[in-house]
Amino acid sequence: MSDVDPRKAAMKLLSPGGMRETGDTLLAALHDEPADVLLLSPFAELAGHPLAQARGISSAGVRMQPLSTTAQHPPAILGPWSAGALLNRAAGRFATAALDRMYAGTVRSFRDKLGLPKVSARRLRRRRTEAGWPILYGYSPSVSPRPADWRPGIDVVGYWWPPRPDGWQPPPEVVSFLAAGEPPVFLSFGSLVMAKVESARLSALVPEALRKAGVRGIVQAGWAGLSVESDDVLTIGDLPHDWLFERVAAVVHACGAGTTGAGLRAGLPAVAIPEPTGDQPFWARRLAHLGVSAATLSRRKLTADGLAAAIGTALTEPAHRDNAKQVAATLAAEDGAGRAVATVERLAAAQL
Repeated sequence: MSDVDPRKAAMKLLSPGGMRETGDTLLAALHDEPADVLLLSPFAELAGHPLAQARGISSAGVRMQPLSTTAQHPPAILGPWSAGALLNRAAGRFATAALDRMYAGTVRSFRDKLGLPKVSARRLRRRRTEAGWPILYGYSPSVSPRPADWRPGIDVVGYWWPPRPDGWQPPPEVVSFLAAGEPPVFLSFGSLVMAKVESARLSALVPEALRKAGVRGIVQAGWAGLSVESDDVLTIGDLPHDWLFERVAAVVHACGAGTTGAGLRAGLPAVAIPEPTGDQPFWARRLAHLGVSAATLSRRKLTADGLAAAIGTALTEPAHRDNAKQVAATLAAEDGAGRAVATVERLAAAQL
């Protein structure tokens, strides 16, 4: 919970200066670390590509939402809209070119620091494309299929599930709450940062909605700083989704990639409350397409009655749970981490 405007904070992080600071931190952290292969998230790529070149080692991109240009849809961070094959591809190419222009100076600073020759960001990207630089997408093709027009080397390998911390045990108050009644509904806005006034509004609205729906709830405080005090609602911090989601009846969430995947893995019906920007609307649309989501609601227009009605539908309409169980069965047969490891081993072996 913060008085800082989350949009301004995000803009600062994504600015050339913010990304330069992030990259400098990465280079400092890896200065003395041996590595055979670098796995680069989108935020790590600006500094990671020059670092891999300077060390003479391989790298691969790791991403949680579809960003590569395709005729099927624009990059997921641009929202769930589609304007046809030509415009979808144009949107992808435009976004890529805009990023290269925006961060050209940032990339140049990393290359200078690492003693690499001057090359334009556009040419560097073209080189990676021509070389078939591997990009691994860590979600299931059954949730968002791999577009047929992606080049070789870009693969949707399946989800990467985080392990539980060694020796982890559930908090006693959570165990007691779960044992005291019917499985509750889980609600979280994840890593969404919001102002105090909005956090307070939702902290009051959520228990009212759960009461109207006639269900108990577990609310994750998250970066939003939600705090709900009620006999039928428990506010928690971070807990492993794989443990908690086996014990709840449905999930209400903002449709971040991680929570979306965890809910599907557990076979739970959902209520989607995505932000209008970023990849959350994309995943909300995928949940609706899969027949798992009972409703897609606007956080800004959220009411207790509207949320209660959506929760009621999620819990009483058998199709949502049946569809979720079918997706969960498919995910259980996949090995996204194994496929990612196989790519890393191949890249490492190619350098021997």
